[in-house]
Amino acid sequence: MVRRMLGVVSAAALMLSSLPAVAAPTPDETGFRELYKELVETNTSLSVGDCTVAATKLAARLKAAGYPDSDVQVWTEPGHPKEGGLFAKLPGKDAGAKAVLMLAHIDVVEAKREDWTRDPFKLVEENGFLFGRGTFDDKAQAAIWVDTLIRYKQEKYVPRRTIKLALTCGEESSGAFNGAEYLAKNKRELIDAAFAINEGGGGELNAAGKPVAMNIMVGEKLPQDYTLEITNPGGHSSRPVPDNAINQLATALTRIAAYKFPVEFNDTTHGYFKEMAKIKGGKEGEAMLALLKNPKDAKAEATLNANPDYYRILRTTCIATTLEAGHATNALPQRARANVNCRIFPGTSVEAVQKTLETAAATKQLKITLRNKRSDAAPPPPIDPKVIGPAQKLAAEMWPGVPQLFMMQAGATDGAFLTPVGIPTYGISGIFAEADFNGMHGLNERIRVKSLMDARTYLYRLMKAYGE
Repeated sequence: MVRRMLGVVSAAALMLSSLPAVAAPTPDETGFRELYKELVETNTSLSVGDCTVAATKLAARLKAAGYPDSDVQVWTEPGHPKEGGLFAKLPGKDAGAKAVLMLAHIDVVEAKREDWTRDPFKLVEENGFLFGRGTFDDKAQAAIWVDTLIRYKQEKYVPRRTIKLALTCGEESSGAFNGAEYLAKNKRELIDAAFAINEGGGGELNAAGKPVAMNIMVGEKLPQDYTLEITNPGGHSSRPVPDNAINQLATALTRIAAYKFPVEFNDTTHGYFKEMAKIKGGKEGEAMLALLKNPKDAKAEATLNANPDYYRILRTTCIATTLEAGHATNALPQRARANVNCRIFPGTSVEAVQKTLETAAATKQLKITLRNKRSDAAPPPPIDPKVIGPAQKLAAEMWPGVPQLFMMQAGATDGAFLTPVGIPTYGISGIFAEADFNGMHGLNERIRVKSLMDARTYLYRLMKAYGE
């Protein structure tokens, strides 16, 4: 299957010469920087933010560029007034041609000012980087999409087929209202498209900031949260007992942390490591080839486990993310609870992972339950030369000599909601990420200015190629 997949990509390369040439633009960046700054500085976290406000600001910019009200829509779902989204379109000349969809989310992970070096909701530029929550995930691509539509309108560009935009809320919060899921279930005709381009792919930089590879995401793991809970009668803190809920939960979590799910490969990850072995060479490259040959090679596995970017796509992973316990400082805890977030390798069920956690924890009093299910496991989109071809041709032109790979995303994207309803969704961003993952979901999130501006050019040109 891997050979067949790579063969399809080779076939795609043969057809690239027939694609229309698109001249590289050199527009002024001022308007884009203003748009991007406004979006980053609009707090869209679930706790205190407002996606609807952000969507309204972006809609105003599109309308100011000349888009009529009929082609720009800010929408909300009753009961979720702050979790709205934006839909827009640039109508094409061929009414019979299926549209292409630009997808991104505008909500962000929570960020506490007291933990950050800088205000997370103020865009700060330092030493060639832009700092702020969402600067990378995912307001970079969201801002580029809006900017791209504005530039097309300014140029009076009319594509052959309609180019659509959907910016949604809720991607970062499991169990919360998810805009992409809502559109897929309730407004399928609005976002109907031949395919969608989303976050999830992008380039890799090494520790020195040099490009390692440019990736296209063609599949993702399934995220699932589990609640781990221990309860007991508690009592006075002056009467310690062996069955302390906090201690028991800590022991269970320590055992789970020590457990490693077995190494697995699918067509995408097999191809990724086979090509990455050539790129890396040395000890890491040898370990990749050895593990491909024998997934139970403990020495090779240990070598790759040292790199979290490899560890996370070699297997299912489970990690504790939140804790809550006790009810008084002078009382034995009556309840201790933790959330364990798992990223499940395709083909493994959430129930199987739950049983594995129970076995690994080996704690009789521990109760493990499934939390809100974010989505069902989504099939990977097809390796379609009409999608892959233009992306790889343009990447080869902009970043000559940089290898291009298919990847499986270890995180989760809103593609999980669109691909199953017949809108194959690919992770293509053109954004190069730092070796430390840019602080995404953590402290001091940032993006390299050059990476942002190069991606702006890449996606602008790519969507024009898709529009023809």
